[in-house]
Amino acid sequence: MRLRNVKNKEEILNNSNFLVKDYLDYKGSWNNYFKNDNPIYIEIGMGKGKFIIENAIKYPDINFIGIEKYDSVLAKSLPKIPDNLTNLAIIRMDALNIDNVFSKEISRIYLNFSDPWPKDRHHLRRLTSKVFLEKYDSIFKDIAEIYQRTDNQQLFIYSLESLSSFGYKLSDISFDLHSSASDDLITTEYEDKFSSKGMPIYSLVARK
Repeated sequence: MRLRNVKNKEEILNNSNFLVKDYLDYKGSWNNYFKNDNPIYIEIGMGKGKFIIENAIKYPDINFIGIEKYDSVLAKSLPKIPDNLTNLAIIRMDALNIDNVFSKEISRIYLNFSDPWPKDRHHLRRLTSKVFLEKYDSIFKDIAEIYQRTDNQQLFIYSLESLSSFGYKLSDISFDLHSSASDDLITTEYEDKFSSKGMPIYSLVARK
C-alpha cells in the first residue's frame, strides 16, 4: 500500500488530544483512562476513522479505541474527531503488539477491510490467523466477540475456517452485506468505495 505524505503530519499527531502516547501504561486499566467502567470496543486498522468516529458519536456509553500503524493515515483521521468526544482514544501501533497494550478488558474487536495478505506464505500475518487469535484471547474481558467486514473473498473464507477451528461460533454471515443492510449501517471509507462499484461486502460475527 502506497501512502501519500500529509503536510504537517507530525504537528497533527503531536497536538492531538485523542492520540494516546503512553498507551503501554494503561494495560489492564483502560477504564482509568476513560474514567468509567463502560465496555471497550477496539477497531484494528481504523484507517481514516469514519467507522469508529461515527460509532463513538452514536454510542456514548461505549468506549472505543482505534488502532492504526501508519502516521499518514492517522494524520488524516485525527482532525475529523469532534473535540467533545470523551469515549474515543487512538493508538499508533502495530497490531502484533496488542497483547502488550490490553489485558482482559476488551469486549469487542472490529476487523474492517484488513490487509488480506493473499500469498499463502503470509497467511499468519492475517488478523484472523492463529497468531492473532491467540493474542486476542488474552485481551478479551469475558465473551470474545469479533466483527469482520471485507471485500476480499479469499480472506473471508480463510477467516470462516480459522475462527471456527479456534472455537468461535459464527453468526450473521453475509456474502453481500449491503443487499440486506439497514439504512443506518455505519460504514468505512473503503466500504463506501467498494459498494458504490457494486462489489459485494462480506461480513460475519464470531463469538466464544
